[in-house]
Amino acid sequence: MTIDALAGVLLIPALAACLLAALPGYRLTSRLNVLATFLTCATAVSLFVVEPSSGPYLLVDDLNKVFIVLTTFVSFTTSVFSASYIGHEIKIGRLKPTYVRFYHAMYQVLMFAMNLALIANNIGLMWVAIEMATLTTVLMVGIYRTHEALEAAWKYFILGSVGIALALFGTILVYMAARPVIGEGVDAMVWTVLVTRAAKFDPALLNVAFVFLLLGYGTKVGLAPLHAWLPDAHAEGPTPISAVLSGLLLNVALYALLRFKMLLALNPAAIAPGPLMVTMGLISCVFAAFMLYRRRDIKRMFAYSSIEHMGIIVFAFGMGGPLANFAGLLHMTMHSLTKSAIFFAVGHIAQVKGTQKIADMGGLTVTNPVLGWGLVLGVVAIAGLPPLGIFMSEFLVVSSTFARSPWLTIILVFGILVALGGLFLRLNTIAFGEPRGPTAPADASYVPMFAHLAIVFLAGIYMPPALVTGFQNVARLLG
Repeated sequence: MTIDALAGVLLIPALAACLLAALPGYRLTSRLNVLATFLTCATAVSLFVVEPSSGPYLLVDDLNKVFIVLTTFVSFTTSVFSASYIGHEIKIGRLKPTYVRFYHAMYQVLMFAMNLALIANNIGLMWVAIEMATLTTVLMVGIYRTHEALEAAWKYFILGSVGIALALFGTILVYMAARPVIGEGVDAMVWTVLVTRAAKFDPALLNVAFVFLLLGYGTKVGLAPLHAWLPDAHAEGPTPISAVLSGLLLNVALYALLRFKMLLALNPAAIAPGPLMVTMGLISCVFAAFMLYRRRDIKRMFAYSSIEHMGIIVFAFGMGGPLANFAGLLHMTMHSLTKSAIFFAVGHIAQVKGTQKIADMGGLTVTNPVLGWGLVLGVVAIAGLPPLGIFMSEFLVVSSTFARSPWLTIILVFGILVALGGLFLRLNTIAFGEPRGPTAPADASYVPMFAHLAIVFLAGIYMPPALVTGFQNVARLLG
């Protein structure tokens, strides 16, 4: 049954992609897209029920089970949102029906690539999967075929290619470090073999490898100053892809980085990866927080919010230890759910208003109260106000840091507070300002947005003991 479950999270999206590429008609393909993502999510959840087994190419452990379930769940809710969103884009003529078949097929290819990256036991296969996910999202970002969309896609492609090339070089260096100990062949790239012999690897090669891996996968995570592709990709691509980028793809790159961090930590002569991650995390958090004040496009604003929060997450994992790692995992989960919910709201708001400019949308709580208040709840959550889940994760990050390094705590809290001010400054205009723009009711799917926000709210009040225990096990695994 485990083999079936492992195969399922790959085969379902792969087969769905082939089917969706062949079928015409938006209504049928959108429903099949939702069905495929639901089946993939259900199969991923079954990995908690069966005892997983690993091979030389596929791996299931406590770490990637958290990532795979989160990825498949958000993919499912995003596909539900996408059905109504893309339908409206076709109706107004912004998206040609001929591109919809391509969109749904690429969506399933993206799911396949992300799932493969998460369960790959071979570090080379993981790199290939992340590259596949990158190329797929590049194509989807440019699907509108406007000048701005194509420019954003090319920027994403060029910067993403540089990042993935650096990650490839780092992966090769890890193989070179492992080869004298493990020998030639596939075993020198198998994660479960690498972790058992990592203490004997050449520390100099591991040090150089991690620098390249941090820069390479850090580009995919959206860490400053490697973030330049992310705001454009969010602003010009379809909003469901913005939700997937912020909520999922950044996490997949982070997962790869964590794998190599664990490898480096097992070698006593290698450099400590923590300080490098802490530095890039703090830079990203503070930089993105200030950039929130300069944004005029609502999707670009929340793109910088994603950079800020990925900075906090990387910072937490860089600090390390059971509490900080637990906080990082919780923050990553809460951010994925909250940010995707925000983009669900933003997508429909942009459709109603006919623009993404913040200055042209105001008084949403009056003109479109459900969307307006949904956005308010999302911003309150992402800003880290109690009693929502992000407040708890940020509190744990801050408290664990204060116990070990009070000066770093000051910088971290400063970045969080600056970001809070920027978000609420813009929220005041969008939600509570003078009503502007069209006031037509939205033909929206509210269930995905409020389902995510409900989970985030409940997580801030109560977390099931089984979930806490699972996160604690992963935190100890990360070291």
